[in-house]
Amino acid sequence: QVQLVESGGGLVQAGGSLRLSCAASGRTFSNLAAGWFRQAPGKERELVAAITSSGGNTYYADSVKGRFTISRDNAKNTTYLQMNSLKPEDTAVYYCAADSLDYPLSTNRARYDYWGQGTQVTVSS
Repeated sequence: QVQLVESGGGLVQAGGSLRLSCAASGRTFSNLAAGWFRQAPGKERELVAAITSSGGNTYYADSVKGRFTISRDNAKNTTYLQMNSLKPEDTAVYYCAADSLDYPLSTNRARYDYWGQGTQVTVSS
């Protein structure tokens, strides 16, 4: 089992930045791929970014390319999502997730075995 706890969400003005963190405990996090999903009211949960266990491969949704950066520190069992140039449409609950299959990275949320509780990100215009 892996427990994931997100932090770093909040309220920010458009154009601002936030960094989300996801701390893992339990099973060896360094063997798992990690992803950040988001879900806005009335919308499906979507993958925003993902990273393989080694950090060597990443995926970004088109809507966040060039603005968001996913990274991880396996020594700290933590993954991060740096979000820059935030837009009101980025407003959502952001969830951290982990995938035992690691590679190739998947956009399918059913592939992800472990989930955090979510953290709210609100971007005001």
